[in-house]
Amino acid sequence: MTGNAAFHFADTSILSVVGLEAPERVTSTWIDEQLAETYTRLDMSPGALQGLAGIDERRWWPEGISFADAASDAGRKALAEAGVDPSAIGVLIDTSVCRDHLEPSAAVDVHEQLALSSSCLNFDLANACLGFMNGMHLAGTLIDSGQIDYALIVDGEGSRAPQQATIQRLQGPDVTRGDVLANFATLTLGSASAAMVLGRTSTHPEGHRFVGGVSRADTSHKSLCIGDLNQMTTDSRGLLEAAVVLAQQTWADAAQEFDWADLDTYVIHQVSKIHTAAIAEAVSIDAARIPTIFEMFGNIGPASIPFTLARESANLSSGDRVACMGIGSGINAMVIEIDW
Repeated sequence: MTGNAAFHFADTSILSVVGLEAPERVTSTWIDEQLAETYTRLDMSPGALQGLAGIDERRWWPEGISFADAASDAGRKALAEAGVDPSAIGVLIDTSVCRDHLEPSAAVDVHEQLALSSSCLNFDLANACLGFMNGMHLAGTLIDSGQIDYALIVDGEGSRAPQQATIQRLQGPDVTRGDVLANFATLTLGSASAAMVLGRTSTHPEGHRFVGGVSRADTSHKSLCIGDLNQMTTDSRGLLEAAVVLAQQTWADAAQEFDWADLDTYVIHQVSKIHTAAIAEAVSIDAARIPTIFEMFGNIGPASIPFTLARESANLSSGDRVACMGIGSGINAMVIEIDW
């Protein structure tokens, strides 16, 4: 391993982690029904979202709920569960991919909604589906360095707009089989929000210690997935193959710093059934130790790791070792360890 890809923390713990479900269920069967004429014209069979990706449904936020609203609700709950006063937060990091506008940052909206102090540093940190883990890394660095006492990371994602636009576009008379395949990944997306509060281990021995992690990048694959709120085009096969290779490299590098061969739980970024199985095989981990959410929530981007961790937390015991692995298009990968 070269450079500073590995990092360790001495005094950072997770005090709370929450995930909020968007309330409106959108089934894969319904999406297939919307595209029935296109499938028939192109001699394509419906059912790939369930059969291939393993996604039965995903969620949408109601009209009028912004991404910042969803992130703020998660942040508010995380603060309450951590028992940390909003005035004590030293940094707020919004890691959402989805945003309603380019300026100002989504973080200022969340900062105002949560009534955080004027001394609280706040900004957006975007890195596709890896953003939340990057936020954890940065927060841990600030806490360990003594610059802040508490950090709040939030994320709000929504798939209503891109999926509605994609369905409408794929209903067009000139759509080709290639167009359907290029837009398939968009239809696997979901909506949710998540948040995490981190603080000092020395002050909060009841917390879950953030041990450290390893990151790796292969930006030669920057064009495999490109998207915005209107459209996301993806080379799904190419992205999966590249992700598997980078995951293997990251895991192999981590072996020089950490012993992750037999951990209690592996929380990986939730994309699909195929992706989950491929990553598990690539890094030789027991698939039975990977809690999954994609079946009911789809791919919820950077919210996936904290959302899954929050849902799995009831099954974790003190002393359990948890690895979280995220991969973001571009592509970047990171694996971290939490001593629960």
